[in-house]
Amino acid sequence: MEHSKQTQYSSNEKKDTGDGGSVLNGHFDGMVKRPAGGTVRASAPQPLGAECGSHRSAASVMESWREERTRSVEDNEMSLPSLAAAYTTILRGLGEDPQRQGLLKTPWRAATAMQFFTKGYQEKIIDVLNDAIFDEDHDEMVIVKDIDMFSMCEHHLVPIFGRVHIGYLPNKRVLGLSKLARIVEIYSRRLQVQERLTKQIAVAITEALQPTGVGVVIEATHMCMVMRGVQKMNSKTVTSTMLGVFREDPKTRDEFLTLIRS
Repeated sequence: MEHSKQTQYSSNEKKDTGDGGSVLNGHFDGMVKRPAGGTVRASAPQPLGAECGSHRSAASVMESWREERTRSVEDNEMSLPSLAAAYTTILRGLGEDPQRQGLLKTPWRAATAMQFFTKGYQEKIIDVLNDAIFDEDHDEMVIVKDIDMFSMCEHHLVPIFGRVHIGYLPNKRVLGLSKLARIVEIYSRRLQVQERLTKQIAVAITEALQPTGVGVVIEATHMCMVMRGVQKMNSKTVTSTMLGVFREDPKTRDEFLTLIRS
């Protein structure tokens, strides 16, 4: 399977700029252009010349993932009435009677469910990983595969579900295995497109561990293709993100892809 192409950014690009600056995981994704193709982390030495003074420090790029959270539990409580009211409006717009017995509590149930489906907005990676990164002299590939994933298509607000396979090559540090699944949960429980979700997971692991390389593959079914539109019941979408040696070394990439299918 051909691995996905990585968008390249120079490390002086910032959020909300007019010159094409980009953000990933709620922050700058920390990739810089590589002279001979491919990408490297912003912390690697680069011959940037006079432009270096305008670049964010590697430390700030690598630490930025710690700061992300866009919704709190208090926000949920405050927004629940307005969400429920919006669902009442939707029911009326569909020609239903929100006052009939079967629908009396539906707006509140739907609002609460939608907050759960998108609970990743109120979680921070640092809260999950802070006590689960360990110094370990292990330099062989670590893989956790077949991680169940549920998300919501941001275009139609219908489910995406499937499996995530994650592999990384440690660089003197390892992550508690269950935390890889927690990273998947944080980013999948949001309004998503699969391509972005795949890269967000890979970048989060890279920023947290600074491993030699990371590979992420997602296989998913999109209900917007099953229940509506082309209505293809058996279609699956496969996306991948390869960083570091997983991108640069075909043998490492092939080993990962072979192992997740074994």
